[in-house]
Amino acid sequence: MTTIEKKPATATPQTASQPALKTKTKAAPTASVQPASQGVVKVKKTKLVRDSFTIPKDEFEALGTIKHRAQAAGLSIKKSEVLRAGLRLLSGLNDKALLTALKAVPTIKTGRPKNEDTVEAPKPVAKAKVKPKAAKTAKPVKAAPVTAQP
Repeated sequence: MTTIEKKPATATPQTASQPALKTKTKAAPTASVQPASQGVVKVKKTKLVRDSFTIPKDEFEALGTIKHRAQAAGLSIKKSEVLRAGLRLLSGLNDKALLTALKAVPTIKTGRPKNEDTVEAPKPVAKAKVKPKAAKTAKPVKAAPVTAQP
């Protein structure tokens, strides 16, 4: 078996009449990898969950009040952040204080509340479902035999 040696490409000398070729190269992104001995820990992003719930109107308005108090103190905050702060406070309580706080919250009926301001509209009457009839296919008609006449 014979081996073929490749010759290195030779660069052509540039002359004054030929402009220099510009090549764009992207620098490889440098990852700042810190050894674990320096105490740098990579924090994983927490997975977010979207949920909905029913809350009494006065407690919902209390969320707005707390939000306005925070804005007056110079902190822009969202309602979800107010709820999360409350959860952190509750999780820091001992069991006895937690149960006392939870028992102070009245139980409410879950689900979407009915709008008390409007009169309930009558429910529409369901129409009877009619099955569409299958299209009848025409059967081929047999022609009467032709007989010779005398």
